[in-house]
Amino acid sequence: MLNNILRKGLFAAAFAFAGVATAQVPVNPANPAAPAGQPALQGETHYRAKQVLGSKIMIQNNTEVGTVDDIVFDNAGNLEYLIVSSDGKLTTVPFEAAQFDVQKRVAILSITQDQYKAVPTYTTTTYPNFYTPEYRTQIYKTYNITPRDLRRIERRTR
Repeated sequence: MLNNILRKGLFAAAFAFAGVATAQVPVNPANPAAPAGQPALQGETHYRAKQVLGSKIMIQNNTEVGTVDDIVFDNAGNLEYLIVSSDGKLTTVPFEAAQFDVQKRVAILSITQDQYKAVPTYTTTTYPNFYTPEYRTQIYKTYNITPRDLRRIERRTR
């Protein structure tokens, strides 16, 4: 009898678990790109690399200063910098400093021409070390924003 009760209980538990495992979570209608079941964050925007690369970079007074040539990610996979190319020179722009209009393929920076001229330039053979505290502080200060804390990911080996 105990054996029969255990079998029925085990069957009922397996049946209940199967129902939970196959239940589908509805897609978030406010943000279909978000993983199922996750609420959309207010103002959350997603960009694809091909929407960003090649975009024109404008500063105040609609002055074009270059185009996005490359992007730089931190160790955690967050988009940290845009690399802007102009006349063979490259400059670094923190991603948070750019306001994108992906339909027009334009990003606007809220700085003046003089501020933009103060940004250090480099070439493809002399890339800076983007994550030294001095460089990071200097770049973010130029664009009047505060850098977010860098997350460190540790990979475990077996």
